[in-house]
Amino acid sequence: MDDIDVMFSDLLGEIEDLSQSLTQAADAPVAAPHERNFSIGLNECLNELEDHDLDSLVADLAYKFTLESVHHEEISSCTDGQTTTPPQDSKLAADSPTPRGEPQMKADKIRLALEKLKEAKVRKLVIKVMMSDRSSKILMVDERQTVREVLDKLFEKTRCDGSINWSLCETNPELQIERVFEDHECLVELLSVWTRQSENRIHFVSRPQKYVMFTEPQLFFMWRKKKASLSGMKSQARELLIKEHFGGSTLIVPDLEGTLYLKEDGKKVWKPRYFLLRASGIYYVPKGKTKSSTDLACFVRFDRVTVYLSSNYKHKYKSPTDHCFILKHPCIQKESPHIKFLCCEDEHTLLLWVTSIRIAKYGTALYKNYQAALKRTSTLHTLQSTAHKDMVIGHGQLGGSNPAPSSNMEDYPHEPPPDFIPPPPPGHV
Repeated sequence: MDDIDVMFSDLLGEIEDLSQSLTQAADAPVAAPHERNFSIGLNECLNELEDHDLDSLVADLAYKFTLESVHHEEISSCTDGQTTTPPQDSKLAADSPTPRGEPQMKADKIRLALEKLKEAKVRKLVIKVMMSDRSSKILMVDERQTVREVLDKLFEKTRCDGSINWSLCETNPELQIERVFEDHECLVELLSVWTRQSENRIHFVSRPQKYVMFTEPQLFFMWRKKKASLSGMKSQARELLIKEHFGGSTLIVPDLEGTLYLKEDGKKVWKPRYFLLRASGIYYVPKGKTKSSTDLACFVRFDRVTVYLSSNYKHKYKSPTDHCFILKHPCIQKESPHIKFLCCEDEHTLLLWVTSIRIAKYGTALYKNYQAALKRTSTLHTLQSTAHKDMVIGHGQLGGSNPAPSSNMEDYPHEPPPDFIPPPPPGHV
């Protein structure tokens, strides 16, 4: 009963807060039906429905509050640290005898009501996901769901192969950039930084480079060697390489370094600079200095930025090549002096830097995502194989014991008999 009273005290506090908010809303001027929706995060189209659900919940809780009002004094005393046992000859007991199990039923109802209250506070969004064939899918997601869970929903809707390469990709037309959402990230949180006028989109696409750091780890942790010499590495050696860099207590980041072109702030001028990758961020060698750790200057820290791939920057910003990427905070949705523009000599160098930055920023979470994606793919393949086998068996049973085709014309009513039947050969009886 002590636990019940404490829970019910919490419930009363929730009801009081909700009642105050509803009173304030009642005093406000009434808006037209199309103006009742208000924005929660990115999307506005679910709020009216959620308000109705919340009103029903408040009405239901108010009814429960009326039934329990006779115990208000005893419950209030619990909030002061005192525990009071309800008297057996109370007014409620006199009016309606309490059967056995009533305390447990009351506790269950209160627990359910509290869960509904928490559920009502969860942010929800309706999102439009673009498919590769230019169609789209509409999904409802809430703030508790990760990108991995949303991908699983899309697998069910699209019946795709469930490959580990399938990704949710964010595109920003204004900045001409895109990035793949990591599977462990919360989608609602990622989308909440979009502005109201944003033209950003979410795409459901296959990106073979999503987990290339695990399918070909030698490209990043042995990058100093020639690429041709790394292509024939055996699977056992790759597994050891992954275990060495991701399986220990400390993540080992690729010791990547090299010359990149940096765009000067506010100008379309790109200057070469020597950069080095570290676990905390990217550093560069100032003019007249060496690559020693004491001489290095911090260019950017990964806890403040996210890496994005760009497109057609050679035309837009006069970059030396089209193999560019940027580093910016996710909240920056338009051109800003806080965006760092970098350009690589070739596509392979771009892959090295972008993937290595992801490794440094997200660490072992990427490896957990990769293992979960492999498990999900294996499960989907098993289910699809079982379904295909059942379908084949079902067709065999429908065909009966004589699957051989029949020559009777009644079996093919859609094919009319020929207009001309040739005569038998000479001598044929």
